[in-house]
Amino acid sequence: MCKAPPAISSLLLSAALLLPAAAFGAATDSADAQIDFGVDMARRGLWNEALFRFQAAEQLEPGSFRVLNNLAVAYEATGQFEQALDAYQRALRMEPSNKELRRNYSRFIEFYQSFKPEAAPAEDGAAPADTAATAEAPPEPESAADGRPDSGGEAGGETG
Repeated sequence: MCKAPPAISSLLLSAALLLPAAAFGAATDSADAQIDFGVDMARRGLWNEALFRFQAAEQLEPGSFRVLNNLAVAYEATGQFEQALDAYQRALRMEPSNKELRRNYSRFIEFYQSFKPEAAPAEDGAAPADTAATAEAPPEPESAADGRPDSGGEAGGETG
């Protein structure tokens, strides 16, 4: 077997690591680019990468219900249900009438209520408050490219 000299192997490895960064570096400096890349990763089932991209989008565009919706779906897909609930609720406070968001949230709540363990009664004997039960239907994330909801998604909600 022919083996490349160490210097060439190192150079090839460096080039392989830098090419993706160079290809996406300039393209991911906006929230829309991060969302688009995250949606692409979610469609491929790479939910941790999608979550990372949506978190980056939130840093670039704080307070965007579209980012929060995508974050919620990614949190849900990665099993981080409390974070998903929080992101959905924050998004719904911003855009309570968004149909896609409400649909995603409804699907999540239906799953979440059947999944979460029964809460222990409060010490005073009162039943624990169920914040999820009072929530309304969820929204659906949107793609940054065209503003229309994306119909894909592997988790309970849809990213876009």
